[in-house]
Amino acid sequence: MTKLPDLIIGDLKINPPFIQGGMSVRISGPKLASAVANEGAVGIISTALIGGIKSHLSLIESKTSDIKEMLEQIDVARTITAGVIAVNVMVAVTNYSALVSAAAKHGVDIIFSGAGLPMDLPKLVEGTKTKICPIVSSGRAAELLCRNWSRKYNRLPDGIVVEGPLAGGHLGFKPEELKNENTMPKLEDKLVETIKVAEKYAGKHGKKIPVIAAGGIFDGKDIARVIKLGASGVQMATRFVCTHECDAAEEFKQAYINAKKEDIIVIKSPVGMPGRALRNEFLAKAEKGEIKFKCHYQCLKTCNPKKSPYCIADALINASEGKLEGGFVFAGSTAYRVNKIISVKELVKELKEEAEANL
Repeated sequence: MTKLPDLIIGDLKINPPFIQGGMSVRISGPKLASAVANEGAVGIISTALIGGIKSHLSLIESKTSDIKEMLEQIDVARTITAGVIAVNVMVAVTNYSALVSAAAKHGVDIIFSGAGLPMDLPKLVEGTKTKICPIVSSGRAAELLCRNWSRKYNRLPDGIVVEGPLAGGHLGFKPEELKNENTMPKLEDKLVETIKVAEKYAGKHGKKIPVIAAGGIFDGKDIARVIKLGASGVQMATRFVCTHECDAAEEFKQAYINAKKEDIIVIKSPVGMPGRALRNEFLAKAEKGEIKFKCHYQCLKTCNPKKSPYCIADALINASEGKLEGGFVFAGSTAYRVNKIISVKELVKELKEEAEANL
């Protein structure tokens, strides 16, 4: 049996080479992240709206609340694990720069950043030991980032996550590209082109840039397949939802257990990007324009409250708390294949053994 390779991100050695994807809002918190890190993988705390919506606070106070809560959650995770703890910070959030800077100064191991191109990420972590890994959807995006970071900051990514179109949540693809599963772009193609970019810049600078595959990876066979194509590791989110340690409410997890393949749909998100979610009554009402709301947080740069059918912040916070009548559940394309809730330890063991058996 072939052993899984180490995932090397800067001076961090990670094995199994798994990254638990960041899931907003409050789905991947310190409980899940620390459990994953205890198994030798990378645990991610998602920071989007981490402080929640507090309509009685001013905008500045709300943003400060996010930072305070993020740092507290990092500290909680640190009391449970000595493993690798990372945060996911979306470029699209209005307090992006402040969250990144605060996390880096606080000594978080890695910052993963997507939902937009994190062009100034190196500047925000300057003077810290925090590793930086952008999340992209193509080799072209990876090329833009590497070229920009190299010229402007004399720095390259410590790793690159390339996320295919079968992922859950917000997607870096055009809606028309996602209409037909048979003709949509393939993760494998995006992975290979991103590896070429990483190797090109690694050759110029004498630094290896690991490329991590994400989006639609469900089991050990999938993991082995992308590693054979050159991936240094995988990022998985959907599989970690139905674990005992996941920070989401039980109703959220049960939505995955109950889901059928036809329930998984691509929606138009108020963020301005398509997203993959589980069909429910809330989304049906939103499509008919039956949901009224008032924006009291200004959490996303790309959201226009006057044109949005609903407040995505309200919807995702409600869902994380199990109030699905007032929200909806983001999910990857493989969510319908999840049929039970298990521990993180069991899941990682299963994924590792199956991957090794298929390498």
